[in-house]
Amino acid sequence: MTTPALPRLKLPLGIQNLRQIREGGHYYVDKSGMAVDLIEAGKYYFLSRPRRFGKSLLVDTLKEIFEGNQALFTGLAAESRWDWSKRHPVIRISFSSGSGLQGRLLAQRIRENLRVNRVALDLPLPVGLPEEDLAGNFADLIRQAHQSRGERAVVLVDEYDKPMLDHLTDPAVAQAQRDMLSELYGTLKDCDEHLRFVFLTGVSKFSKVSLFSGLNNLTDITLDARWSALCGYTDEDIDTVFAPELPGLDRDEIRRWYNGYNWLGTGVYNPYDVLNLFQKRVFGAYWFETGTPSFLVKLLAERKVFLPRLQVLHTTAALLSSFDVDRITPEALLFQAGYLTIHDVRQPVLGKWMYTLGYPNREVEASLNEVLLPEYGVPGDAEAQERLTVILQRGALDELEGLIRALFASIPSDWYRSNPLAGFEGHYASVFYSHFAALGLDVRVEDATSHGRIDMAVLHAGRVFLFEFKVVDRQATGQALRQIKDRGYADKYRARGEPIHLVGIEFGRAERNVVGFEVETISAA
Repeated sequence: MTTPALPRLKLPLGIQNLRQIREGGHYYVDKSGMAVDLIEAGKYYFLSRPRRFGKSLLVDTLKEIFEGNQALFTGLAAESRWDWSKRHPVIRISFSSGSGLQGRLLAQRIRENLRVNRVALDLPLPVGLPEEDLAGNFADLIRQAHQSRGERAVVLVDEYDKPMLDHLTDPAVAQAQRDMLSELYGTLKDCDEHLRFVFLTGVSKFSKVSLFSGLNNLTDITLDARWSALCGYTDEDIDTVFAPELPGLDRDEIRRWYNGYNWLGTGVYNPYDVLNLFQKRVFGAYWFETGTPSFLVKLLAERKVFLPRLQVLHTTAALLSSFDVDRITPEALLFQAGYLTIHDVRQPVLGKWMYTLGYPNREVEASLNEVLLPEYGVPGDAEAQERLTVILQRGALDELEGLIRALFASIPSDWYRSNPLAGFEGHYASVFYSHFAALGLDVRVEDATSHGRIDMAVLHAGRVFLFEFKVVDRQATGQALRQIKDRGYADKYRARGEPIHLVGIEFGRAERNVVGFEVETISAA
């Protein structure tokens, strides 16, 4: 597999006009060797990856290998590792195009997929099978492909879950879609003798019980360290393959903004982000802006998710896998869609795995928090965000108090009435945190020290800001600042030699705003 596009390996990519030629050469990110490794290691696979991560490119690469198109892999790892004399019939099914298909339209799309594959393989229509029998027609296609070519068939399914994801806001429709697809995919097990290789990929990881109940021999490689970098670019790829593009760009910022996705193995960058950066030479939220579902934003707000918690979220393997149209947890949705990734894994008890999730990078953290602020009642205010950046750069914390008061005062009282958050103390910390995180600042929540955890630390412009939040019933108590000082939270950052600003903020329950704001600055030693 090669990315970006090679002239001789014409595979679909989101960006075609990146400067692909420099002094007569091409950019190569060769993963064809990993594709061969995957083929040799097993037969039935499932892989979940976020959108725009190269899943379709991987599917196309597998197709070209099995069809024996050796010329496309000249000079690549697969060339010397594959028996090009064997050519398998490949059935490629994709639900990537179209949006909102349901009922008879989905059935029609499935029939069209089957028809296109019959034509490509020069196979006759089945005899005695009604076109409404989708599973029967699929099974007949697989059997005929094997018998006509003398080699067992390969089935590749791209965006297997899109018909369900398009209707998550309507569980009844989503369930009907799931049932139709479950019957289709269940056909694969009955066709085992006719199959050489099966690969299904998509964004989500629906539970095997609901969608793959008839396909219990499917190997899920989503969280397999060997295949963590099967899609995406590694640090090594950036430093070697794309070395000509790096001059003029801050390498550390590239890493902070776009690296960090991990599925228990090698971490990777999102290819769409990196290619856009190299083409446009400007940092931007390229992946995020291609389509963050409003359903996800509303779900987080409705569940009153404590937003700072998303930076360090502890969960189990069972919770990450418990995704279905009638049982959706925010954690599973955020992880599978690419808004959270794995930062750590441990086994406190034999057989019991615990995962620590967090944002993969600065792009996702800043962009997600920016779109979430309106759901927490805070109207967008670009001018206020710019003022906050200037205040932090100057260390003018006397001005910060007024800005924060104005921020909470901007939340309409009607919003509180329609959102029962009177006792939800995390609301204040969430709004405060999201306002800072949306700027793309280095924000650290629940920052651990030897004396306890700092509610929030911000490192910016050669300064350290330590925040402690308290919610009080009536008047300020001074407890927030006192806790920062009594517990020596600043000790962790003294070695940086930068000014450290201690900020204690108290919110009044009745006032729904700041009632206490105390600041103390420790000069750089």
